[in-house]
Amino acid sequence: MIPIHELARQTGITVRTLRYYDQIGLVEPGGKTEGGHRLYGEQEIKRLQQVQFLKSVGFRLQEIATILSDAKWDWTRGLKKQMAYIREEQKKLSMMENAVRGLMHSETIEGGVKLSTIEQLIQLSGQSAEQKRRYRSHIFDETELELWERLPNVSSDDPDSLEWIALIGQLNRLQAQDVPPADARVQRILRRMDEKAQETFGDAPEFLDKLWAARMSPDESQRLQLYPLDPPLLAFVETAYAVYEQERQQRGE
Repeated sequence: MIPIHELARQTGITVRTLRYYDQIGLVEPGGKTEGGHRLYGEQEIKRLQQVQFLKSVGFRLQEIATILSDAKWDWTRGLKKQMAYIREEQKKLSMMENAVRGLMHSETIEGGVKLSTIEQLIQLSGQSAEQKRRYRSHIFDETELELWERLPNVSSDDPDSLEWIALIGQLNRLQAQDVPPADARVQRILRRMDEKAQETFGDAPEFLDKLWAARMSPDESQRLQLYPLDPPLLAFVETAYAVYEQERQQRGE
């Protein structure tokens, strides 16, 4: 038999946890020294391994105690219940991952995380999928809704979304520095954005016009669950794009 500190060293489980397991009757020591120190033998170590395994797949300590003490435990029902729990936790973790990724990308766009942006993202996440679908169907036809699915997503890490995020972030920084919309740096970004729009949506001017009109309206942007961009940036982009279009026409493109 080995003392509690040696068991803790071998298993990586803290002495405090082992004492708690003893306290609740989950893993009791096989004996004690004359000085009252807990001792653990092969059977206790085996039970501890069972506890740790069941804990690793998500069972709570109370459930584990029942499983180990009940020879007639209904494994089929118990495992199905646990699988449902795990899947629900996966959904929550996926939502958390998307939220964190969205905030990371928000920092790229904004040059920092703003509390106002967090509040807006919280409001957007509270919308039901049915609400969003119903509102989009009022604005876009069936073909346009298919194009909608190609929009970049601030919570995604696919290459297209990341490039859009980087381009918007660059424009935001130039706008904050009072760089004129006609500046060559701004126009290069607009050219790349136009190229990407053509690559992603093809020849769909009506869809893009509807999308931009919605983007310019804070209320419609929120209902459509578009990432909240500051009005000064949107106005800057609109002016810069007008310059871009004018120069393109002059070049005969």
